[in-house]
Amino acid sequence: MLSQSDIDHFQLKGWLKVRPFDDETVKNLGTMIEELQSTSEDVPWLNHYEMTDHGPKICRTENFIPFHAGLRHLLTEGTLPEMVGDLLGEPVYLYKEKVNYKLTGGAGFRPHQDAPAYPFIKKSISVMIAVDASTEENGCLEVCDAAHQEILPMDDRGCIVEQWTLQHKWHSVEMAPGDVLIFDALTPHRSGSNNSAYDRRALFPTYNAQSEGDLRTAYYEEKMRVFNESSHGVNSVRLSLINDFEGKPVV
Repeated sequence: MLSQSDIDHFQLKGWLKVRPFDDETVKNLGTMIEELQSTSEDVPWLNHYEMTDHGPKICRTENFIPFHAGLRHLLTEGTLPEMVGDLLGEPVYLYKEKVNYKLTGGAGFRPHQDAPAYPFIKKSISVMIAVDASTEENGCLEVCDAAHQEILPMDDRGCIVEQWTLQHKWHSVEMAPGDVLIFDALTPHRSGSNNSAYDRRALFPTYNAQSEGDLRTAYYEEKMRVFNESSHGVNSVRLSLINDFEGKPVV
């Protein structure tokens, strides 16, 4: 499904935007995300919440594929893992999965790389599947080109230091529903808050090379161990093993 020019673009820039799904799949994706979002708090997966100017809102759902056959099929079989495997150079396992909702008034994410938040693996690729239109106004992803060779200098939150971010060019990647952005776990990225009247939901699976093993269960066990033993602090919402989220906690 990927051309050689697609692969060359990814290797050079550290990211690639494609549109691999038909209209029916995109429609079904929206329905499946609605199913996750509309369930009660008493669920077997992980839901996270933030306080916005419009009140408490869900900001992330993760660890849900054991409980949702449709999303499990989409993320672990066929087109998506095959494309990622082509870019990584070998077959892949799903390492983790999440939905970032970024509803109206939802917060953004500081400049960061994903790799520092991913234990046990050396090489991984992240994917963003747009459920809604992703625009500058509602906090689309911004990336830096050709900066995916190494771990960059980090501050005490695990985010890229301000000096580096100011010295490099960032550009927005706007997306229509169904567009897919594939990016190296070392690609610097960030996103702003949702200042629009429209939600900006997106599905984010991450994949690792099969040669490193099936580590999805180990990742979530380690994440929960760290969450149970420590806290980011009273003024932040804990979503990740780094502290990149700008959302305010619900108190």
